[in-house]
Amino acid sequence: MSGQDGFGTLFQRGNDAGNVFVTMGGVTNISGPARSRETIDVTAHDSPDGWMEFIGGLKDGGEVSCDINYDPSDDTHDLDDDFDDVTPRKYRIVLLPGTEDEHTWTINGVLTGLEDEFPYDDKMTRSLTIKVTGKPTLVQTGS
Repeated sequence: MSGQDGFGTLFQRGNDAGNVFVTMGGVTNISGPARSRETIDVTAHDSPDGWMEFIGGLKDGGEVSCDINYDPSDDTHDLDDDFDDVTPRKYRIVLLPGTEDEHTWTINGVLTGLEDEFPYDDKMTRSLTIKVTGKPTLVQTGS
């Protein structure tokens, strides 16, 4: 198989306890988690043929970003308290929901970016950026 259609992917926000998730409405794009790893330079005077050498260091869960068709009356779009809160919150991305191939990313993160746009000739949008703290997990949740 060459790929899967991402249509229908869900972005969900956990409650304060992190055990109940609400699906955000009007989501148009989801990116991440964009994971990366630091490297540690272990080059020494006797490194073979004068080539630098590295080992893997700490991992970073990166960021998750999400764009929505902003509707101020939609309770799921009210994220100002998340932005003001320094405590990480749970979020989920549900891929292929309701199918046998359903998979779910679960992250803990801090909302670090919240940007609104109000163009005169197009829809209102809201973009959010979440800095992942700890390890993001991907598990198969379909049956």
